[in-house]
Amino acid sequence: MATTLAVPGAYPTIADALEVAPDGAVISLAPGTYAERLQVAGRRLTVRAAGEAGSAVIEATALDGPALAVVSGEVTVEGVVFTSGDYPAVTATGGRLRLRRCELSAGYGAGLQASDGATVEASEVRVLRGQHGLVFSDAGGTVESCEVRGVTDDGIIVRLGADPVVRSTTVADCGHRGVYVYQSGRPTIERCDISGTGDAGIVVANGGAPTIVESWIHDTRGVGIAFGPGCGGVVDRCRVEATAAPGVDVDPTANPAVTLDEGAAPKAGVGVTDGAADRNEAEVEQLLAELDSMIGLAGVKAEVRALIDEIQVNEWRRGAGLSVGAASHHLIFTGAPGTGKTTVARIYGKLLKALGVLPNGQFREVSRRDLVGQYIGHTAEKTTSVFEDAMGGVLFIDEAYTLARAGGAAADFGQEAIDTLVKLMEDHRDQVAVIVAGYTREMSDFLDANSGLASRFAKTLEFENYGPDELVMIADRIARNDDYIFAPGLSDALHEYFSQLERDRNFGNAREARKLLEGMRKAQSGRLRALGRMPSREDLCAFVLDDLLTAIR
Repeated sequence: MATTLAVPGAYPTIADALEVAPDGAVISLAPGTYAERLQVAGRRLTVRAAGEAGSAVIEATALDGPALAVVSGEVTVEGVVFTSGDYPAVTATGGRLRLRRCELSAGYGAGLQASDGATVEASEVRVLRGQHGLVFSDAGGTVESCEVRGVTDDGIIVRLGADPVVRSTTVADCGHRGVYVYQSGRPTIERCDISGTGDAGIVVANGGAPTIVESWIHDTRGVGIAFGPGCGGVVDRCRVEATAAPGVDVDPTANPAVTLDEGAAPKAGVGVTDGAADRNEAEVEQLLAELDSMIGLAGVKAEVRALIDEIQVNEWRRGAGLSVGAASHHLIFTGAPGTGKTTVARIYGKLLKALGVLPNGQFREVSRRDLVGQYIGHTAEKTTSVFEDAMGGVLFIDEAYTLARAGGAAADFGQEAIDTLVKLMEDHRDQVAVIVAGYTREMSDFLDANSGLASRFAKTLEFENYGPDELVMIADRIARNDDYIFAPGLSDALHEYFSQLERDRNFGNAREARKLLEGMRKAQSGRLRALGRMPSREDLCAFVLDDLLTAIR
């Protein structure tokens, strides 16, 4: 039996069609964009695009929840695009969900999130935007011939004993890891292509035991495959190429069976990490030079150098058999936005790695919503999970003061996140560097939220607002990096403009320069289009006074 929705059609919304459709119905969506959310509970239905795949779009970006939420039942969706805002694009809670030839995009959420015993069968599904690609929590199913590309964090997450089969799937250009298996997850990863990750290709932690077969892990910033303490699993006939060394990193207490493709050059790169990182003096000097090349921030640069000097001297004392006090690498960064706090935090993490203090120096940036849950006990779990993800590197908490704000809510869990962090920071102070950042006054209130919080941090670094001279230099550097130059007299005009900007709470520092240059690019485009001729190379490269005046008008 089929229930058909057309535009204009038999039903004003998809929700109306779902409400009257009997079990077993097929709901056909005419081409178009539907600004609504689909919520299906305990039903057996099929929803498909009437036109070609991708012709029907469920647009829930401005709505409060996933674009498609399936609870129990048995639902099949074919050829539909789902787009959400700060929620997963599609959720499956229990039951069975089949997705075929669908496209998923989310803002701050996963493309697909399956939980509570759900079974997901996904084929030819593309996740093109989101915080994560596919998340399986206590769920299973099959992912075949799919693609996860360009998400900001992990491509695929398998946790809480989940056991999906991921086959012939591409995971590429993810901001953090390609696949993260933890909390006893045991997926099968078969004939997959994982590349271009900001950290490792595949990471196994907290009792994870994946089976990774005939897969290609390559061109990752971190190691190819990493097994944490006590983890198991199988790596069978995989190729690991162009990754950080070693290709397969196995903790001494882990016991996976590893056999790489005989034809793959990195087989000799399989190794076991002993937990002791080597010092790299050349890299330390290179990173300090990178810090020095940043515009302004004289006080911050001096403080960072002082911290590095202290670490060096402590190492010399330890080598000489002298006592060395316990040192914390946690820092507080205070100041307005756009003053380079995130950049300095990244360099600091790399310095600690080069000095042998931290094993990997990876950078994990989070905010309140990454740490705070929605019910009692959820926050401690989320905060601990994020903290464990950052082990060995830097956990950067931007606008940390928001954790201390209840915002009028009767049950705010920000305090629970703070209390959890205080304990973790002390228990693991040699394994991670926590950096909290935010406005100076608000950060003072944040430190008052827990009596032990302030003592966890080694130092506070104050990032001052940039002056007009520094903003002109920043604008010039950004422009030159994009192959633009300033025409004679433009630098003086920029200095005058930046001098007149009010330095209030809304002042964005380097962001002001970037925003202004974007306006100048648009102004230049209009000016060159009006020339009536093909612009020369010099025309294309030059910003002139009229571009500035148009941008600020």
